[in-house]
Amino acid sequence: MKPLKSLISLEEALEVCHQQAAPIEETEEVDLVQAGGRVLARDMTSNVSVPPFDRAAMDGYAVVAEDTFKAGKFNPVVLDCVEKIYAGQTPEVTLTSGRCSEIATGAVMPEGADGVVMVEDTEQEGDRINIYKPIYPGENLARQGEDISPGETVLHAGDALNPSKIGALAALGIPGAEVFRKPRMLIVPTGDEITEPGGKLKEGQIYNINSYTLGAVINEHGGRADLHPVVDDRMEPMVKTIRENLSYDMIIFSGGSSVGTRDVIVDVVKEVGEVLFHGIAVKPGKPTLLGKVENTLVLGMPGYPASCLSNGYMILLPILRRMAHLPPVVERTVRATMERRLTSTIGRHQFYTVRVVDGKAYPAFKESGSITSMSDADGYIQIPAQVDLLEKGEEVEVVLL
Repeated sequence: MKPLKSLISLEEALEVCHQQAAPIEETEEVDLVQAGGRVLARDMTSNVSVPPFDRAAMDGYAVVAEDTFKAGKFNPVVLDCVEKIYAGQTPEVTLTSGRCSEIATGAVMPEGADGVVMVEDTEQEGDRINIYKPIYPGENLARQGEDISPGETVLHAGDALNPSKIGALAALGIPGAEVFRKPRMLIVPTGDEITEPGGKLKEGQIYNINSYTLGAVINEHGGRADLHPVVDDRMEPMVKTIRENLSYDMIIFSGGSSVGTRDVIVDVVKEVGEVLFHGIAVKPGKPTLLGKVENTLVLGMPGYPASCLSNGYMILLPILRRMAHLPPVVERTVRATMERRLTSTIGRHQFYTVRVVDGKAYPAFKESGSITSMSDADGYIQIPAQVDLLEKGEEVEVVLL
């Protein structure tokens, strides 16, 4: 056994993570259909007008607005309809006073027209149209370039591409975007007791959980997760795994970071690189390690599923999002009252999972090895390192998962 000699605070650990997680500057071109969630690498400036022509904003009749000024509910203005214009068609008739054109939403406005009367405010009698409501010039139409004008910077480098921003690029006629490369992260499960889902468990074995929970976190937050086969938790194969995979931005070991005789990740990292910290004053997740080998970060995570996933949110996520040029996660929180008295460990910042029902927080945490400590939870509360007790009925802030 090799006990952890010293622990750093959660705040210190996060500061080290922030310093070491440099944003990735490599870029790549992706099609718009694949651009959701990616981060733009350069400003996007328009070369076109959006819309590219004056267009109707409503179904109705294109008119010379002045013709409608005397229209009233019981005293309609009567205009001659000279053309039907559908979206995608080019108008053929120039409007003059006393004439109108039936027009569909999005269609090109005819020459001479400066407004659209909504169809609800009209009545058709053959080729003659009764107008029952006046409009002002420019009403119910979108002018050329009203949305985006040539030379306008529409999006900026660093913008995360959500559906509306992708729509803005499509409106410019741009089929793809230059984005920052996703952080590439390799997840390496360790230990003879681990086998892959779908296989048959031998005596003493459990299924690999952590590769899939961490992979989901990575893929959901701007990274690309690759899964490595299970590695024997001995020095030689673990050192070999690191040396063969230094093209990754981060290698994440699951298991091997605690104090057992076969928890060797700290020795492995010292063999080939630098240990930045080993041991955080948190619960669960104390034996977390961060190291660096050449330009690749190495994260040693606890093997127990609840501890591993908790640290995935607490330590891995800030590193990942910084590398991916994404802002920190905005936490969603609710207030609730504790339904049970909780004790904590002085000196360790505790994350405790809870279910929230009707404004009350019920403990969900069982133990670090139970994945249902996380899957059954709605969120978690944080118990500061200097607090050893939460009373039943005490109000707490629940961070929703």
